[in-house]
Amino acid sequence: MSDITIRKAAVSDAKELLDIYSYYVKNTAITFEYEVPSAYEFAGRIRDITKRYPYIVAESNEKIIGYAYAHEFIARKAYDWSAEVTIYVDHNKRKTGVGRLLYNELEKCMRAMGVIDLYACIGVPNGEADEYIDRNSVDFHEHMGYELKGTFSKSGYKFMRWYDMVWLGKTIGEHLDVQPDITAFCETKEGAEYGTDK
Repeated sequence: MSDITIRKAAVSDAKELLDIYSYYVKNTAITFEYEVPSAYEFAGRIRDITKRYPYIVAESNEKIIGYAYAHEFIARKAYDWSAEVTIYVDHNKRKTGVGRLLYNELEKCMRAMGVIDLYACIGVPNGEADEYIDRNSVDFHEHMGYELKGTFSKSGYKFMRWYDMVWLGKTIGEHLDVQPDITAFCETKEGAEYGTDK
């Protein structure tokens, strides 16, 4: 995977990222979103997330093949040191190592902010895997050091089937008695130097 470049996402990437995401909306229960958002709405999501958190893409031969980002876990000050992470890889590029590259880079970005705990919300089968979902995402996160934190049975309904939702977590920093405030990623040294916007 030496031909892959990781850089900051830009609002102008919205259509290319949406091309990746739309496959999962239409064909899987990996996302519980029913309708593919518009490019305008997706650009707004990128804009909102990057006000505070990292949003990164993996490029190969000038084509985006995956993306990952972090965002607010819960909108309360006490949760500032936790963040939810999300990753999507072009369905034709899964299991090629691009996901690992993206998550390793995302963790570096989150450490620079002072975030301690990362959480991933993942849809899983309620029983056996089917044509819409399997446990590959859970396996990937566990391979990356995430541990199961909780299961919500039959909490997502898509394609006329009920699916479970699990939360996995990973601690990447130290919990202190006096915890320094986190810094918006764009205000960190790493954020200022990280890649270039398109």
